[in-house]
Amino acid sequence: MIERKIINDKFTQFKVATFIKEELPDLAIKQIEFEKTPLGERVTIYTSTPGLVIGREGSNIKKLTQSLKFKFKFDNPQIKIGEIKERNLSAAIVARNIANDLVNFGSQKFKLTGFKAMTNIIAAGAMGVEIRISGNIPSSRAKSWRFTKGYIKKTGYVSDYFVDHAIDSATLKTGTIGIKVSIMLPGTVLPDKIKYVEDIVKEEPILVEKEDLKNVGVDEEWKS
Repeated sequence: MIERKIINDKFTQFKVATFIKEELPDLAIKQIEFEKTPLGERVTIYTSTPGLVIGREGSNIKKLTQSLKFKFKFDNPQIKIGEIKERNLSAAIVARNIANDLVNFGSQKFKLTGFKAMTNIIAAGAMGVEIRISGNIPSSRAKSWRFTKGYIKKTGYVSDYFVDHAIDSATLKTGTIGIKVSIMLPGTVLPDKIKYVEDIVKEEPILVEKEDLKNVGVDEEWKS
């Protein structure tokens, strides 16, 4: 029963997050958390633009609250906004911003968009970044362009827990453009990085014979 409850809660969280992203398609959202409390259902939206998510006089929040009540049969949904201070270290926000730039300025300047995003990520302190933009850009033939800088892990424990991954898309006249962003977070400890330390040589005590002390003029009182 406990396992079934956990699975149901996770599935509800996935449906709520998908619904909110569909309701706010152009806004950069990093993460959406859902939890049940004694006072009702709490939904936390983490974004770099809280003002746009809230809307004028809270119009977006009011609309989302009513939609959650109607669609998911929530009794008392409460929506909170969590602000992401460093937007350039969130792969989801960076991918959404790239998609918005492609929609607003077209695919002709996709290289400038990719290099600008990559530079901002490294300037924010990331250890490495990889951005892939795939689709019919700039010609009618589908291609995949890769923008990368720094050091980034692609497999293993570090890639799963210390590299932020996100996938997004932009719909243009030429078709759908896929965007994949991977950011290696600052301060990541790499298990394969070896640090060489110089050996510490311990000095062994020197044994001095009694006859040697006499030869150097050490008196008997000092030796005792």
